[in-house]
Amino acid sequence: MLFNSVEYLLFLPVVFLFYWLVLKSRLHRNLFIVVASYVFYGWWDWRFLLLMAFSTFCSYCSGILLERFDGSRLQRRWVCGGNIVLNLLILGYFKYCNFFGENFVAFFQLLGWKVDWVTRDILLPVGISFYTFQALSYTIDVYRRKIEPTHDVVAFFAFISFFPQLVAGPIERATHLLPQFLKPTAFSYDKAVDGMRQILWGLFKKMVVADNCADAVNRIFADYQTADGMTLFLGALFFTFQIYGDFSGYSDIAIGSARLFGVDLMRNFNFPYFSRDIAEFWRRWHISLTTWFRDYIYIPLGGSRCSKWKAMRNTLIIFLVSGFWHGANWTYVGWGVYHALLFLPLFLLGKNRKHVNGVAEGRLLPTLAEALQMALTFLLVLLGWILFRAETVGQAWEYIVRMFTCFTFELPRHGKDPLIYIAILLFVEWLQRDKQHGLQIEPRGLFRHRPVRWLLYYVVFITTFLLAGQQAEFIYFQF
Repeated sequence: MLFNSVEYLLFLPVVFLFYWLVLKSRLHRNLFIVVASYVFYGWWDWRFLLLMAFSTFCSYCSGILLERFDGSRLQRRWVCGGNIVLNLLILGYFKYCNFFGENFVAFFQLLGWKVDWVTRDILLPVGISFYTFQALSYTIDVYRRKIEPTHDVVAFFAFISFFPQLVAGPIERATHLLPQFLKPTAFSYDKAVDGMRQILWGLFKKMVVADNCADAVNRIFADYQTADGMTLFLGALFFTFQIYGDFSGYSDIAIGSARLFGVDLMRNFNFPYFSRDIAEFWRRWHISLTTWFRDYIYIPLGGSRCSKWKAMRNTLIIFLVSGFWHGANWTYVGWGVYHALLFLPLFLLGKNRKHVNGVAEGRLLPTLAEALQMALTFLLVLLGWILFRAETVGQAWEYIVRMFTCFTFELPRHGKDPLIYIAILLFVEWLQRDKQHGLQIEPRGLFRHRPVRWLLYYVVFITTFLLAGQQAEFIYFQF
Protein backbone atom coordinates (compact mmCIF):
# COMPACT_ATOMS: atom_id res chain seq x y z
CA MET A 1 0.00 0.00 0.00
CA LEU A 2 1.59 3.25 -1.14
CA PHE A 3 1.41 6.34 1.04
CA ASN A 4 0.42 8.37 -2.03
CA SER A 5 -2.50 6.13 -2.95
CA VAL A 6 -6.27 6.23 -2.56
CA GLU A 7 -6.05 3.03 -0.52
CA TYR A 8 -3.88 4.70 2.11
CA LEU A 9 -6.05 7.82 2.03
CA LEU A 10 -8.92 5.57 3.16
CA PHE A 11 -6.87 3.22 5.35
CA LEU A 12 -5.28 5.86 7.60
CA PRO A 13 -8.45 7.67 8.82
CA VAL A 14 -10.28 4.37 9.39
CA VAL A 15 -7.42 3.03 11.52
CA PHE A 16 -7.09 6.38 13.30
CA LEU A 17 -10.78 6.66 14.22
CA PHE A 18 -11.10 3.03 15.31
CA TYR A 19 -7.91 3.30 17.39
CA TRP A 20 -9.05 6.35 19.38
CA LEU A 21 -12.86 6.11 19.42
CA VAL A 22 -13.51 2.39 19.77
CA LEU A 23 -10.53 0.89 21.58
CA LYS A 24 -9.68 1.92 25.12
CA SER A 25 -7.10 -0.46 26.60
CA ARG A 26 -3.42 -0.48 25.70
CA LEU A 27 -3.53 -4.20 24.86
CA HIS A 28 -6.44 -3.84 22.45
CA ARG A 29 -4.85 -0.83 20.76
CA ASN A 30 -1.53 -2.63 20.33
CA LEU A 31 -3.28 -5.71 18.98
CA PHE A 32 -5.20 -3.54 16.52
CA ILE A 33 -1.95 -1.86 15.41
CA VAL A 34 -0.46 -5.29 14.71
CA VAL A 35 -3.50 -6.36 12.67
CA ALA A 36 -3.60 -3.06 10.75
CA SER A 37 0.15 -3.23 10.11
CA TYR A 38 -0.06 -6.78 8.76
CA VAL A 39 -2.93 -5.74 6.48
CA PHE A 40 -0.84 -2.78 5.32
CA TYR A 41 2.21 -4.98 4.65
CA GLY A 42 0.20 -7.85 3.14
CA TRP A 43 -1.26 -5.44 0.57
CA TRP A 44 1.88 -6.07 -1.54
CA ASP A 45 2.26 -9.81 -1.05
CA TRP A 46 0.61 -11.68 1.83
CA ARG A 47 3.14 -14.54 1.57
CA PHE A 48 5.87 -12.44 3.19
CA LEU A 49 3.78 -11.88 6.31
CA LEU A 50 4.99 -15.26 7.58
CA LEU A 51 8.61 -14.25 7.01
CA MET A 52 8.21 -11.03 9.01
CA ALA A 53 6.27 -12.84 11.76
CA PHE A 54 9.02 -15.50 11.99
CA SER A 55 11.77 -12.87 12.27
CA THR A 56 9.76 -10.99 14.89
CA PHE A 57 9.03 -14.09 16.96
CA CYS A 58 12.67 -15.23 16.92
CA SER A 59 13.83 -11.81 18.08
CA TYR A 60 11.18 -11.76 20.82
CA CYS A 61 12.31 -15.21 22.02
CA SER A 62 15.95 -14.11 21.94
CA GLY A 63 15.14 -11.43 24.52
CA ILE A 64 13.42 -13.97 26.80
CA LEU A 65 16.36 -16.38 26.52
CA LEU A 66 18.89 -13.63 27.19
CA GLU A 67 17.03 -12.86 30.40
CA ARG A 68 16.91 -16.55 31.37
CA PHE A 69 20.65 -16.98 30.78
CA ASP A 70 21.51 -13.77 32.57
CA GLY A 71 24.28 -15.42 34.59
CA SER A 72 25.98 -17.19 31.69
CA ARG A 73 28.02 -14.99 29.38
CA LEU A 74 28.68 -17.83 26.93
CA GLN A 75 25.01 -18.75 26.58
CA ARG A 76 24.04 -15.11 26.14
CA ARG A 77 26.57 -14.81 23.32
CA TRP A 78 25.16 -17.91 21.62
CA VAL A 79 21.60 -16.58 21.85
CA CYS A 80 22.49 -13.10 20.59
CA GLY A 81 24.80 -14.40 17.87
CA GLY A 82 22.29 -17.05 16.81
CA ASN A 83 19.50 -14.53 16.28
CA ILE A 84 21.83 -12.17 14.42
CA VAL A 85 23.02 -14.96 12.11
CA LEU A 86 19.48 -16.22 11.52
CA ASN A 87 18.15 -12.79 10.54
CA LEU A 88 21.17 -11.99 8.38
CA LEU A 89 20.89 -15.34 6.60
CA ILE A 90 17.26 -14.60 5.73
CA LEU A 91 18.18 -11.11 4.56
CA GLY A 92 21.17 -12.40 2.63
CA TYR A 93 19.21 -15.09 0.83
CA PHE A 94 16.48 -12.81 -0.42
CA LYS A 95 18.68 -9.81 -1.16
CA TYR A 96 22.11 -11.11 -2.16
CA CYS A 97 21.79 -14.73 -3.31
CA ASN A 98 21.91 -14.01 -7.04
CA PHE A 99 24.58 -11.32 -6.62
CA PHE A 100 27.03 -13.66 -4.92
CA GLY A 101 26.17 -16.53 -7.26
CA GLU A 102 26.72 -14.51 -10.42
CA ASN A 103 29.98 -13.01 -9.15
CA PHE A 104 31.14 -16.47 -8.06
CA VAL A 105 30.61 -17.70 -11.63
CA ALA A 106 32.30 -14.64 -13.12
CA PHE A 107 35.35 -15.11 -10.88
CA PHE A 108 35.89 -18.71 -11.96
CA GLN A 109 35.34 -17.78 -15.60
CA LEU A 110 38.28 -15.38 -15.28
CA LEU A 111 40.34 -18.37 -14.16
CA GLY A 112 39.17 -20.35 -17.20
CA TRP A 113 36.80 -22.62 -15.29
CA LYS A 114 33.22 -23.02 -16.35
CA VAL A 115 30.74 -23.10 -13.48
CA ASP A 116 27.03 -23.50 -14.05
CA TRP A 117 24.76 -21.21 -12.05
CA VAL A 118 21.02 -21.10 -12.34
CA THR A 119 19.71 -17.64 -11.54
CA ARG A 120 16.88 -17.90 -9.05
CA ASP A 121 13.84 -15.70 -9.47
CA ILE A 122 13.87 -14.47 -5.88
CA LEU A 123 11.32 -11.79 -5.06
CA LEU A 124 12.72 -9.29 -2.57
CA PRO A 125 10.28 -8.73 0.32
CA VAL A 126 9.43 -5.05 0.69
CA GLY A 127 11.17 -3.44 3.65
CA ILE A 128 13.08 -6.56 4.74
CA SER A 129 16.28 -4.58 5.40
CA PHE A 130 14.41 -2.14 7.62
CA TYR A 131 12.50 -4.50 9.89
CA THR A 132 15.47 -6.91 10.06
CA PHE A 133 17.77 -4.15 11.35
CA GLN A 134 15.09 -3.06 13.80
CA ALA A 135 14.77 -6.61 15.15
CA LEU A 136 18.56 -6.97 15.40
CA SER A 137 18.88 -3.75 17.38
CA TYR A 138 16.49 -5.14 20.01
CA THR A 139 18.50 -8.33 20.50
CA ILE A 140 21.80 -6.45 20.66
CA ASP A 141 20.46 -3.85 23.11
CA VAL A 142 19.05 -6.55 25.38
CA TYR A 143 22.39 -8.37 25.21
CA ARG A 144 24.19 -5.14 26.13
CA ARG A 145 21.64 -4.59 28.94
CA LYS A 146 20.58 -1.23 27.49
CA ILE A 147 16.95 -2.34 27.67
CA GLU A 148 15.05 -4.93 29.64
CA PRO A 149 13.57 -7.75 27.54
CA THR A 150 9.82 -7.44 27.14
CA HIS A 151 7.36 -10.24 27.92
CA ASP A 152 4.56 -8.40 26.14
CA VAL A 153 4.51 -10.23 22.81
CA VAL A 154 1.76 -7.99 21.37
CA ALA A 155 3.71 -4.81 22.13
CA PHE A 156 6.83 -6.36 20.60
CA PHE A 157 5.00 -7.31 17.40
CA ALA A 158 3.62 -3.75 17.26
CA PHE A 159 7.15 -2.37 17.68
CA ILE A 160 8.51 -4.38 14.72
CA SER A 161 5.50 -4.09 12.40
CA PHE A 162 4.25 -0.52 13.13
CA PHE A 163 2.91 0.30 9.69
CA PRO A 164 4.03 3.94 9.18
CA GLN A 165 7.73 3.02 9.31
CA LEU A 166 7.54 -0.66 8.43
CA VAL A 167 8.73 -0.74 4.82
CA ALA A 168 11.18 2.17 4.56
CA GLY A 169 12.00 3.39 8.04
CA PRO A 170 13.03 5.32 9.99
CA ILE A 171 14.85 2.33 11.51
CA GLU A 172 13.77 2.63 15.13
CA ARG A 173 15.58 1.42 18.23
CA ALA A 174 13.83 -0.64 20.86
CA THR A 175 15.08 1.79 23.49
CA HIS A 176 13.02 4.56 21.85
CA LEU A 177 9.98 2.98 20.19
CA LEU A 178 9.19 -0.14 22.23
CA PRO A 179 8.49 1.73 25.52
CA GLN A 180 5.85 3.77 23.69
CA PHE A 181 3.85 0.55 23.15
CA LEU A 182 4.32 -0.52 26.76
CA LYS A 183 2.50 2.43 28.31
CA PRO A 184 -1.00 3.90 27.84
CA THR A 185 -1.34 6.59 25.18
CA ALA A 186 -3.45 9.72 25.27
CA PHE A 187 -4.63 11.64 22.24
CA SER A 188 -2.80 14.92 21.64
CA TYR A 189 -4.52 17.41 19.35
CA ASP A 190 -1.36 19.46 18.82
CA LYS A 191 0.69 16.37 17.98
CA ALA A 192 -1.97 15.13 15.56
CA VAL A 193 -2.25 18.49 13.80
CA ASP A 194 1.52 18.73 13.36
CA GLY A 195 1.49 15.15 12.11
CA MET A 196 -1.03 16.08 9.42
CA ARG A 197 1.12 19.02 8.37
CA GLN A 198 4.17 16.78 8.08
CA ILE A 199 2.18 14.25 6.04
CA LEU A 200 1.10 17.05 3.68
CA TRP A 201 4.67 18.26 3.21
CA GLY A 202 5.85 14.72 2.62
CA LEU A 203 3.20 14.24 -0.06
CA PHE A 204 4.33 17.45 -1.78
CA LYS A 205 7.94 16.27 -1.83
CA LYS A 206 6.98 12.85 -3.15
CA MET A 207 4.19 13.63 -5.61
CA VAL A 208 5.30 17.01 -6.97
CA VAL A 209 9.09 17.00 -6.68
CA ALA A 210 10.13 13.34 -6.80
CA ASP A 211 7.52 11.99 -9.24
CA ASN A 212 7.95 14.86 -11.72
CA CYS A 213 11.73 14.50 -11.56
CA ALA A 214 11.42 10.72 -12.03
CA ASP A 215 9.93 11.00 -15.50
CA ALA A 216 12.77 13.23 -16.74
CA VAL A 217 15.40 11.08 -15.00
CA ASN A 218 14.16 7.87 -16.63
CA ARG A 219 14.22 9.41 -20.12
CA ILE A 220 17.64 11.02 -19.71
CA PHE A 221 19.39 7.97 -18.22
CA ALA A 222 17.83 5.73 -20.88
CA ASP A 223 19.29 7.93 -23.64
CA TYR A 224 22.48 9.16 -21.94
CA GLN A 225 24.77 8.02 -24.80
CA THR A 226 23.34 10.60 -27.22
CA ALA A 227 22.40 13.39 -24.80
CA ASP A 228 24.45 16.58 -24.44
CA GLY A 229 26.21 17.59 -21.25
CA MET A 230 23.56 20.01 -20.01
CA THR A 231 20.86 17.37 -20.38
CA LEU A 232 23.00 14.87 -18.49
CA PHE A 233 23.69 17.38 -15.74
CA LEU A 234 19.96 18.00 -15.41
CA GLY A 235 19.38 14.25 -15.29
CA ALA A 236 21.79 13.99 -12.37
CA LEU A 237 20.28 17.06 -10.71
CA PHE A 238 16.77 15.70 -11.07
CA PHE A 239 17.76 12.34 -9.62
CA THR A 240 19.45 14.14 -6.72
CA PHE A 241 16.10 15.69 -5.85
CA GLN A 242 14.06 12.66 -6.87
CA ILE A 243 15.74 10.44 -4.31
CA TYR A 244 15.60 13.17 -1.66
CA GLY A 245 11.97 14.07 -2.30
CA ASP A 246 11.08 10.40 -2.51
CA PHE A 247 12.81 9.12 0.62
CA SER A 248 12.55 12.17 2.87
CA GLY A 249 8.95 12.53 1.70
CA TYR A 250 8.29 8.94 2.80
CA SER A 251 9.93 9.66 6.16
CA ASP A 252 7.79 12.77 6.64
CA ILE A 253 4.61 10.83 5.92
CA ALA A 254 5.73 8.00 8.21
CA ILE A 255 6.61 10.32 11.10
CA GLY A 256 3.42 12.35 10.61
CA SER A 257 1.25 9.22 10.46
CA ALA A 258 2.83 7.90 13.66
CA ARG A 259 2.11 11.17 15.46
CA LEU A 260 -1.60 10.66 14.76
CA PHE A 261 -1.38 7.66 17.09
CA GLY A 262 0.66 9.49 19.73
CA VAL A 263 3.90 7.79 18.65
CA ASP A 264 7.14 9.70 18.11
CA LEU A 265 9.55 8.36 15.49
CA MET A 266 13.12 9.57 15.17
CA ARG A 267 14.00 12.18 12.61
CA ASN A 268 15.46 10.70 9.44
CA PHE A 269 16.46 13.77 7.39
CA ASN A 270 17.68 17.19 8.47
CA PHE A 271 17.80 19.20 5.23
CA PRO A 272 20.96 17.40 3.98
CA TYR A 273 21.45 19.48 0.83
CA PHE A 274 22.32 22.48 3.00
CA SER A 275 25.41 20.65 4.27
CA ARG A 276 28.82 22.34 4.12
CA ASP A 277 30.91 19.18 3.84
CA ILE A 278 30.42 15.44 3.35
CA ALA A 279 30.65 14.68 7.06
CA GLU A 280 27.78 17.06 7.76
CA PHE A 281 25.82 15.54 4.87
CA TRP A 282 26.02 12.11 6.50
CA ARG A 283 24.84 13.52 9.82
CA ARG A 284 21.78 14.86 8.01
CA TRP A 285 21.00 12.09 5.46
CA HIS A 286 19.16 8.87 6.42
CA ILE A 287 19.99 9.53 10.06
CA SER A 288 18.43 6.33 11.39
CA LEU A 289 20.64 4.11 9.18
CA THR A 290 23.80 6.16 9.71
CA THR A 291 23.44 6.05 13.50
CA TRP A 292 22.56 2.33 13.36
CA PHE A 293 25.84 1.54 11.60
CA ARG A 294 27.69 3.83 13.99
CA ASP A 295 26.31 2.20 17.14
CA TYR A 296 26.28 -1.45 16.06
CA ILE A 297 29.30 -1.71 13.75
CA TYR A 298 31.61 1.32 13.89
CA ILE A 299 31.88 1.68 17.69
CA PRO A 300 32.22 -2.10 18.36
CA LEU A 301 35.08 -2.15 15.82
CA GLY A 302 36.83 0.51 17.89
CA GLY A 303 35.36 3.63 16.34
CA SER A 304 37.82 6.49 16.33
CA ARG A 305 39.27 5.60 19.74
CA CYS A 306 42.11 3.61 18.27
CA SER A 307 45.03 4.16 15.92
CA LYS A 308 44.50 6.30 12.84
CA TRP A 309 44.88 3.31 10.53
CA LYS A 310 42.28 1.28 12.40
CA ALA A 311 39.96 4.26 12.54
CA MET A 312 40.34 4.67 8.76
CA ARG A 313 39.63 0.96 8.34
CA ASN A 314 36.51 1.25 10.48
CA THR A 315 35.31 4.24 8.47
CA LEU A 316 35.87 2.45 5.18
CA ILE A 317 33.97 -0.60 6.47
CA ILE A 318 31.00 1.54 7.46
CA PHE A 319 30.75 3.16 4.04
CA LEU A 320 31.20 -0.18 2.26
CA VAL A 321 28.46 -1.76 4.38
CA SER A 322 26.23 1.26 3.82
CA GLY A 323 26.65 0.96 0.08
CA PHE A 324 26.12 -2.81 0.06
CA TRP A 325 23.05 -2.46 2.32
CA HIS A 326 21.36 -0.50 -0.46
CA GLY A 327 21.48 -3.35 -2.93
CA ALA A 328 23.26 -6.22 -4.61
CA ASN A 329 25.13 -4.24 -7.25
CA TRP A 330 28.69 -3.02 -7.60
CA THR A 331 27.34 0.50 -8.22
CA TYR A 332 26.19 0.68 -4.60
CA VAL A 333 29.54 -0.60 -3.34
CA GLY A 334 31.27 1.98 -5.54
CA TRP A 335 28.97 4.68 -4.18
CA GLY A 336 29.98 3.72 -0.65
CA VAL A 337 33.69 3.79 -1.53
CA TYR A 338 33.26 7.16 -3.24
CA HIS A 339 31.79 8.72 -0.10
CA ALA A 340 34.46 7.09 2.05
CA LEU A 341 37.14 8.76 -0.10
CA LEU A 342 35.41 12.11 0.37
CA PHE A 343 35.02 11.61 4.11
CA LEU A 344 38.48 10.30 5.02
CA PRO A 345 40.43 13.54 4.30
CA LEU A 346 38.10 15.41 6.68
CA PHE A 347 38.61 12.68 9.27
CA LEU A 348 42.42 12.69 8.96
CA LEU A 349 42.52 16.48 9.25
CA GLY A 350 40.20 16.43 12.25
CA LYS A 351 37.55 18.47 10.43
CA ASN A 352 34.76 15.89 10.27
CA ARG A 353 33.01 17.61 13.23
CA LYS A 354 33.62 21.14 12.02
CA HIS A 355 30.02 21.88 11.01
CA VAL A 356 27.75 20.64 13.78
CA ASN A 357 25.67 23.79 14.08
CA GLY A 358 22.99 24.91 11.63
CA VAL A 359 23.99 26.85 8.56
CA ALA A 360 23.44 30.62 8.64
CA GLU A 361 22.11 30.54 12.19
CA GLY A 362 20.29 33.78 13.02
CA ARG A 363 20.63 35.03 9.46
CA LEU A 364 18.43 34.87 6.39
CA LEU A 365 21.27 34.29 3.94
CA PRO A 366 24.51 32.29 4.22
CA THR A 367 27.89 33.92 4.01
CA LEU A 368 29.82 33.64 0.74
CA ALA A 369 32.04 30.97 2.31
CA GLU A 370 28.99 28.96 3.46
CA ALA A 371 27.37 29.26 0.04
CA LEU A 372 30.52 27.99 -1.71
CA GLN A 373 30.87 25.12 0.78
CA MET A 374 27.24 24.08 0.24
CA ALA A 375 27.62 24.31 -3.54
CA LEU A 376 30.78 22.17 -3.57
CA THR A 377 29.29 19.58 -1.22
CA PHE A 378 26.11 19.45 -3.29
CA LEU A 379 28.10 18.91 -6.50
CA LEU A 380 30.10 16.07 -4.92
CA VAL A 381 26.90 14.44 -3.68
CA LEU A 382 25.32 14.85 -7.11
CA LEU A 383 28.22 13.05 -8.80
CA GLY A 384 27.82 10.21 -6.32
CA TRP A 385 24.11 9.89 -7.13
CA ILE A 386 25.01 9.22 -10.78
CA LEU A 387 26.87 6.11 -9.65
CA PHE A 388 23.94 5.19 -7.40
CA ARG A 389 21.41 5.52 -10.23
CA ALA A 390 23.41 3.87 -13.01
CA GLU A 391 22.95 0.18 -13.81
CA THR A 392 26.70 -0.50 -13.96
CA VAL A 393 29.90 1.22 -12.88
CA GLY A 394 30.89 1.52 -16.54
CA GLN A 395 27.65 3.28 -17.40
CA ALA A 396 28.17 5.74 -14.54
CA TRP A 397 31.68 6.52 -15.79
CA GLU A 398 30.47 7.07 -19.37
CA TYR A 399 27.67 9.30 -18.10
CA ILE A 400 30.03 11.50 -16.06
CA VAL A 401 32.64 11.74 -18.83
CA ARG A 402 30.03 12.72 -21.41
CA MET A 403 28.46 15.22 -19.00
CA PHE A 404 31.74 17.13 -18.74
CA THR A 405 33.01 16.72 -22.33
CA CYS A 406 29.81 17.41 -24.30
CA PHE A 407 28.57 20.32 -22.26
CA THR A 408 26.26 22.96 -23.74
CA PHE A 409 24.31 25.78 -22.14
CA GLU A 410 20.98 25.12 -23.81
CA LEU A 411 18.20 24.15 -21.41
CA PRO A 412 16.26 21.07 -22.60
CA ARG A 413 12.54 21.60 -23.04
CA HIS A 414 11.56 18.89 -20.55
CA GLY A 415 13.61 20.35 -17.71
CA LYS A 416 11.67 23.49 -16.80
CA ASP A 417 8.81 22.22 -14.63
CA PRO A 418 10.94 20.06 -12.29
CA LEU A 419 13.32 22.99 -11.84
CA ILE A 420 10.43 25.15 -10.62
CA TYR A 421 9.32 22.49 -8.14
CA ILE A 422 12.88 22.04 -6.90
CA ALA A 423 13.19 25.81 -6.40
CA ILE A 424 9.98 25.85 -4.33
CA LEU A 425 11.24 22.95 -2.22
CA LEU A 426 14.59 24.62 -1.56
CA PHE A 427 12.97 27.98 -0.78
CA VAL A 428 10.57 26.54 1.78
CA GLU A 429 13.11 24.26 3.43
CA TRP A 430 15.71 27.01 3.63
CA LEU A 431 13.24 29.21 5.49
CA GLN A 432 12.31 26.26 7.73
CA ARG A 433 15.82 24.85 8.15
CA ASP A 434 15.69 25.20 11.96
CA LYS A 435 12.38 23.28 12.10
CA GLN A 436 11.56 19.57 11.97
CA HIS A 437 9.86 19.80 8.57
CA GLY A 438 8.83 22.30 5.92
CA LEU A 439 5.31 22.95 7.21
CA GLN A 440 6.02 23.22 10.92
CA ILE A 441 4.17 26.49 11.41
CA GLU A 442 4.26 28.41 14.67
CA PRO A 443 1.19 30.58 15.42
CA ARG A 444 2.90 33.92 15.39
CA GLY A 445 3.08 36.89 13.07
CA LEU A 446 0.79 36.46 10.11
CA PHE A 447 0.31 32.78 10.98
CA ARG A 448 -1.20 33.55 14.38
CA HIS A 449 -4.51 33.76 12.53
CA ARG A 450 -6.03 30.32 11.99
CA PRO A 451 -7.66 31.20 8.61
CA VAL A 452 -4.23 32.16 7.25
CA ARG A 453 -2.74 28.85 8.33
CA TRP A 454 -5.62 26.87 6.87
CA LEU A 455 -5.38 28.83 3.61
CA LEU A 456 -1.71 27.82 3.37
CA TYR A 457 -2.57 24.15 3.99
CA TYR A 458 -5.29 24.20 1.33
CA VAL A 459 -2.94 25.83 -1.18
CA VAL A 460 -0.28 23.15 -0.57
CA PHE A 461 -2.90 20.38 -0.70
CA ILE A 462 -4.47 21.56 -3.96
CA THR A 463 -1.08 22.31 -5.52
CA THR A 464 0.15 18.83 -4.62
CA PHE A 465 -2.67 17.08 -6.44
CA LEU A 466 -2.76 19.47 -9.41
CA LEU A 467 0.98 19.29 -10.07
CA ALA A 468 1.54 15.64 -9.13
CA GLY A 469 3.65 13.63 -11.53
CA GLN A 470 2.94 10.10 -12.65
CA GLN A 471 2.69 7.90 -9.57
CA ALA A 472 5.87 5.93 -8.90
CA GLU A 473 6.75 3.45 -6.18
CA PHE A 474 9.06 4.74 -3.47
CA ILE A 475 12.71 4.16 -4.41
CA TYR A 476 13.70 2.78 -1.02
CA PHE A 477 11.14 -0.03 -1.22
CA GLN A 478 13.77 -1.95 -3.20
CA PHE A 479 16.23 -1.79 -0.31
